[in-house]
Amino acid sequence: MGASASRARAIELLELVGIRDAAERLKSFPHQMSGGQCQRVMIAIAIACNPKLLIADEPTTALDVTIQKQILDLLMRLQVEHGMGLIMITHDMGVVAETADRVIVQYKGHKMEDADVLSLFSAPKHPYTRALLSALPENATGNRLPTVSDFVFENISAGEAR
Repeated sequence: MGASASRARAIELLELVGIRDAAERLKSFPHQMSGGQCQRVMIAIAIACNPKLLIADEPTTALDVTIQKQILDLLMRLQVEHGMGLIMITHDMGVVAETADRVIVQYKGHKMEDADVLSLFSAPKHPYTRALLSALPENATGNRLPTVSDFVFENISAGEAR
């Protein structure tokens, strides 16, 4: 691919992920872009070779709520339009609830639970999953939010409820 074709493809990708004035933005340095724009550029780079699977590791970290929603909507749209799988790695259970079909909960690198998103949120099987969900502000029952250490984990192993 020649220089002009590469430039045209880069502009096309930036436009695809919602970067306005893509031809001008192509000249920008990262420090001249917002966090949301930088995230969009990373997504453009990730889909440049038309992958069958996109792995998004904490794609909304450090973004404000409005931009988080836009990035999640973008990822979901690209997944459908490009027919690719999407693995999202996140600590944000709100993001999980909003975007996931299936969820794997890990603790110290071990799989604790594997369930569809509705089952996970309505009837979590593993103590660690219950701990995570009980720590969500909307699930608070008292003045103090529980922490993971409030739950007993001495017997947690990769072999327990999944």
